[in-house]
Amino acid sequence: MNIKELHTQEKPVSATSLFKSELGNATAIQILKGEKLKEHVTQTPALLICIEGEVIFENEKGAKETLRTGDYVNIEALIKHWVVGIERSQLVLIK
Repeated sequence: MNIKELHTQEKPVSATSLFKSELGNATAIQILKGEKLKEHVTQTPALLICIEGEVIFENEKGAKETLRTGDYVNIEALIKHWVVGIERSQLVLIK
């Protein structure tokens, strides 16, 4: 399987479950070029990994990280954050 195959529609932002267990889960996210994963807050810390493409991760504390293929960022719990697609991108979010 390929992570790109999980996103069957050309939606601006697409998220689908990749793996679930009683201890945590992983979500495959696709963000199209020029699109934005809107501001939101996670209740638990998370790890966002860029599998392919380029995005900008930002949070309300002023953090701004460009993520390219292979890059990752730790996401703090209870801090508002968002992600903008610079290129069509494949990401994995682990909680």
